[in-house]
Amino acid sequence: MNAAPEKKLSLFDSTCIIVGIIIGAGIYETAPVVAAGMGSGTGVIAIWLAGGLLALTGALCYAELATAYPRDGGDYVYLSRAYGGPAGYIFGWSQMLIVRPGDIALMAFVFARYAGTLYAPAEHTGVIYAVSAVAVLTAINVVGVTGGKWTQNSLTVIKTLGLLSIIAAGMLTPGEAMTEGHAALTMGGLELALILVLFTYGGWNEMAYVAAEIRRPERNIVRGLVAGTVAVAALYVLVNMAFLHTLGYEKTAVSQTVAVETVSAVFPDLAGRAVSILICVSALGAVNGLIFTGARISYALGAEHHSFRGLGRWSGRFGTPVRALLAQGCLSLAIVLFAGSFLDTILYTAPVVWLFFLATGLSVFILRQKEPRTERPYKITGYPVTAIVFCTCCLFMLYSSVSYALRNKPAGLLVMTAVLLTGVLVFWLTEMKGKGESP
Repeated sequence: MNAAPEKKLSLFDSTCIIVGIIIGAGIYETAPVVAAGMGSGTGVIAIWLAGGLLALTGALCYAELATAYPRDGGDYVYLSRAYGGPAGYIFGWSQMLIVRPGDIALMAFVFARYAGTLYAPAEHTGVIYAVSAVAVLTAINVVGVTGGKWTQNSLTVIKTLGLLSIIAAGMLTPGEAMTEGHAALTMGGLELALILVLFTYGGWNEMAYVAAEIRRPERNIVRGLVAGTVAVAALYVLVNMAFLHTLGYEKTAVSQTVAVETVSAVFPDLAGRAVSILICVSALGAVNGLIFTGARISYALGAEHHSFRGLGRWSGRFGTPVRALLAQGCLSLAIVLFAGSFLDTILYTAPVVWLFFLATGLSVFILRQKEPRTERPYKITGYPVTAIVFCTCCLFMLYSSVSYALRNKPAGLLVMTAVLLTGVLVFWLTEMKGKGESP
């Protein structure tokens, strides 16, 4: 007999999932590139504030959907109900095969790079570190929800304290004035900056994927989504202010190790090692959270579609979606072995991510009309303006990511399009054609 998810996640657990996934290594990698794209210190703070507000509008949209449909799977559930089975299937397909394993591999790659700075790396040490991170954290999540959530909670607390330490170090130094840059703000610079900022905020929706496992979902989902998003936005704005205060705009924009240089102003002998350890912990927290939530998408896909039914089983022995976790782990390990650069990976997945965000945002309007009798314990604050702002942002980001990819990385866009079209073909062959031939 197939078991079912149990409500084992408290408000604290749920918030740690969001904060732990959002605060990965992205803030340390993207901050200088964002600064260079914005052309001034004022522009830097403005873009991080705007990113936080846009993430909050999205969190409020997901809060309504997740409380109305508290099931594991998140967007898969909402898209299936709003547009029909094919939409949910294609979302689950892209997440299962490319987006989620790619994100896990990306964070594992960052962990390995910084772990290599702590211990003298041999030729293949980086790959060993990355593979070990994915394998060990997948195993922890396989054997029980309790182990997975406490691993997440611990890593999240440590990385948050570490980020606060960097902020304190930066703000307490005499520093330099938050000087303005001399470069003009261009459309290309703004597009890249927005893509990177909103990637760095990515994860505010992750609680939706584990909605069936949250205690008192009618209250805790909203609280967790809002509290997690607002907390991270505050941290991101403060840490960028610390970078600018310590280094000034020009040095921040060209820095290769912005956090190390900031901490070095106070602790020159410890900065490199301390920041490397912090980034390792941050990356591991993101990997664990992505593993935890991502397997729920594959589980939801397998529970309703014949072609992936093997993934749609919840283990009664371990209380986790074991097969979905193992499949996700294997795909992530495969991508680790062929990983590219940090920036290329973001640009590769951005168009499809924003396409589905847009579809989910629009599903708020569609489901209110299509299923008006469904109980909605929370309705979006500021509706419809909040939802319209989120959808407009998604549309702009979809356009920006596609246009940027066409100018700079067209091959990645072609590969992602091929993956989506393959998903459509597989759905037709395994689902639609099968129904047409059944008596």
